[in-house]
Amino acid sequence: MKKPVLFLLMMIIASIVLAKDVKAITDNGKTVILHENGTWEILINENSQNNFDFKKTNWGVDKSNVRKSVPAEYKSALNKATLYANTMQMSKRGVYNQLVSEYGEKFSAAAAQYAIDNVEACWGANALAKAKNYQDTMNMSPASIHDQLTSEYGEKFTQAEADYAILHLND
Repeated sequence: MKKPVLFLLMMIIASIVLAKDVKAITDNGKTVILHENGTWEILINENSQNNFDFKKTNWGVDKSNVRKSVPAEYKSALNKATLYANTMQMSKRGVYNQLVSEYGEKFSAAAAQYAIDNVEACWGANALAKAKNYQDTMNMSPASIHDQLTSEYGEKFTQAEADYAILHLND
């Protein structure tokens, strides 16, 4: 019993020590490379990487693919969701709550749900970015960071997203 556990522990340590960049798969199947400096990029295909200029990109919202039959409110909600997800590294639930909040954007629940269903974001990468920020700026422990990431009053990431962030916190 001790040998498999020791082997697994050695494999985890080796992967942490040897891996500088981390690959993550988004909910819609895209591969995202998380760099050790906190930046990330979407892997276009396995043979070439595309470095985005984050200030110039439209964060995956291809306006030609947004059908004209989609109501303006839904399009606006999607644009706001993209902004919150990809510049503020918010969680899926955090973005939704901000979109429908009477103190936030005040979109209808249907428009907010459309935005959440169509936004291109890597929620795991967002959780990791938030975790690294808490570690670097507030010197929080991994357990405290995990609690903050999953808290109803905090970031509202899923347990899996927070677990991923903590696992890769020191990559």
